[in-house]
Amino acid sequence: MICKDKPVALNEVKIFSNLSKQELRSVDRLTTTVNVKAGHHLAREGEHGREFMIIRKGEATVNRGGEKLTQLKKGDFIGETSVIAGTPRTATVVADTDMVIDTMNRQEFSILLDKVPQLARKVLTCTVQRMHQTKNA
Repeated sequence: MICKDKPVALNEVKIFSNLSKQELRSVDRLTTTVNVKAGHHLAREGEHGREFMIIRKGEATVNRGGEKLTQLKKGDFIGETSVIAGTPRTATVVADTDMVIDTMNRQEFSILLDKVPQLARKVLTCTVQRMHQTKNA
């Protein structure tokens, strides 16, 4: 189900925090806001991913090989590796609560990264930090 009202301003999401108003408008135009019910799988390990997702409200658990890796909350994002590299999902992500997420398909995400290079750097930095943390967990 698509949600018309965005519950949190985009500039309150960590990776968008330093973007200009024009850049935030670009993000807003490229995203689709979706309501997700608790228990829904946002991503399944090993499957090919087609979307990048930003959590606007709610929480989800990340599992790999059946083992819990971390908990995600408002402002976290998932799916960047699959969308950028075209690789299978590296983990399963399940909604613990009802959620509101913003989604972008591969083309929309690519357009956004081209329009806002500083966002591309933030996504890359966060992704590398996450990979390092989960490898050492």
